[in-house]
Amino acid sequence: MTNLTRRDTFSLAGGALAAMASSAYGQAGPIKIGFGMALTGGLAGGGKAALLSYQIWAEEVNARGGILGRKVELVHYDDQSNPATVPGIYSKLIDIDKVDIVISGYATVPTAAAMPVVMQKGKVFLSLFALAANDEFRYDRYFQMQPNGPQAKFEFSRAYFELASKLSPKPQTVALVGADAEFGVLAVEGARANAKKAGIKIVYDRSYPPNTQDFGSIVRAIKATNPDLLFIGSYPPDSAGMIRAIHEVGLNARMVGGGMIGLQFAALKQQLGPMLNNIVAYDLYAPEPTMNFPGVAPFLAKYRERAVQAGVDPLGIYIPPFAYAEMQILESSVNAVKSLDDKKLAEHMRATKFSTIVGDIKFGDRGEWAEPRVLLIQYRGIVGNDVEQFKQAGKQVILDPVAFKSGDLVTPFEPIKR
Repeated sequence: MTNLTRRDTFSLAGGALAAMASSAYGQAGPIKIGFGMALTGGLAGGGKAALLSYQIWAEEVNARGGILGRKVELVHYDDQSNPATVPGIYSKLIDIDKVDIVISGYATVPTAAAMPVVMQKGKVFLSLFALAANDEFRYDRYFQMQPNGPQAKFEFSRAYFELASKLSPKPQTVALVGADAEFGVLAVEGARANAKKAGIKIVYDRSYPPNTQDFGSIVRAIKATNPDLLFIGSYPPDSAGMIRAIHEVGLNARMVGGGMIGLQFAALKQQLGPMLNNIVAYDLYAPEPTMNFPGVAPFLAKYRERAVQAGVDPLGIYIPPFAYAEMQILESSVNAVKSLDDKKLAEHMRATKFSTIVGDIKFGDRGEWAEPRVLLIQYRGIVGNDVEQFKQAGKQVILDPVAFKSGDLVTPFEPIKR
């Protein structure tokens, strides 16, 4: 068990509201929400951003008087980005800390590691950005906060090939390349199926080791096949490496991008700057007018005021809105069933459409979103490396889904002249 423990207790807002609430709190005690979270290690960037979002929600809900007249208390432990710590953390949360509700940490592996303990205890379980974590377990009290839908590996490339197929003349060839690790393998596997469905010939289909440093040789091999399209399934370091190599080698194609993790974070946006122009990639939220859901702007303003001091992503448009929406769903469900009973909460979550700061959410098979909403965006008009520009509309134009579309695909992709 980690020794990096922390317990957050949030004070109430002042005035009459606090006096009224404290009376109720004294009678019933706080509602304890427990979770492990990556605050150190490789997942810490996302984990810290999620924690700040939860803290903002808890402060707000306590200022409103709590839930069912009871204060909210977050009880959390650092899982160190190490799945081996997770089962012990959840056993402690449930058996010793006696938390009322458990939620997952950030990302797939910690979530999957917690599942056996959570299922044994019969707890309702909201997860955050856990790719297909319930496919094996099929736990009926599991609910996922990432808009992948029930067919995630195909969804990450569906729109890419659907839009490519509509270009005139229709592209004939595609190069597929990805990291030889879980996400890269799944993303390219889905792209392979979608390319076949679209009738586009695969002329390059290879993976590279996760610790690859030299992407120039990979891009030169791809360039030699002269593909119309280039689809990439990559993690943050290789997303940056591939884009730099594409410009250095001078690879031209009609579309370049795909399932590239890392481009959603401020650090890589800032590093790559104009090299992102016309890259087409998946995302989950973009500051476009079509996604101006009620409450998201005030949340982002509050998050950004505290992000630098907290040492987290200063833009906060990838994980934080979904973490906050997760807690909105939890709060709404407890208020609706007027209980912390796990069975009642799970039944309500399965049956209800929730209005959140990331839009309406209805859960479907295996607790995934009933309707997938993975975005395909295209970077436009990026000038210099100022991160502030990524807060503006028009820099990450939404191409798909149609309901959130804010612009049309621009082709071809051309490398920066050197």
